[in-house]
Amino acid sequence: MAIDYGRKRSGIAVTDILQLIAGGLATIPSSNLVRYISDYIQREPVDRLIVGLPRQMNNEASENMKYVEAFVTHLKRALPSLPVQYYDERFTSLLAQRTMIEGGLKKKKRQDKALVDEISAVIILQSYMESKTRTTQT
Repeated sequence: MAIDYGRKRSGIAVTDILQLIAGGLATIPSSNLVRYISDYIQREPVDRLIVGLPRQMNNEASENMKYVEAFVTHLKRALPSLPVQYYDERFTSLLAQRTMIEGGLKKKKRQDKALVDEISAVIILQSYMESKTRTTQT
């Protein structure tokens, strides 16, 4: 499961059991995120949580990092048995917008920030899985 954490809302993506394809799950208010994840893992198997790591182009932490770290701390306390990893989320919003354009979504739908967050989570998870594949192949 991957999370594109935002102060107001967060996008969530999951993968199939074979970990081949990432797909959007939901965008929910960030205040409900830990409860949502806790409920979800009661119903579905989750190996680990991948949380988007907000970095600037110079590789320094972005302004949002303090909120992400606070969320991850809360998450680890609530679900101590579930591993949490960060994964670089640079360009995910831009890639999400490009994906929506290439997918033929109308401008009004592309302005849906919740959809952008969910697609960003998908990109984070897919990128993470691809990096693991590259690592095991070398």
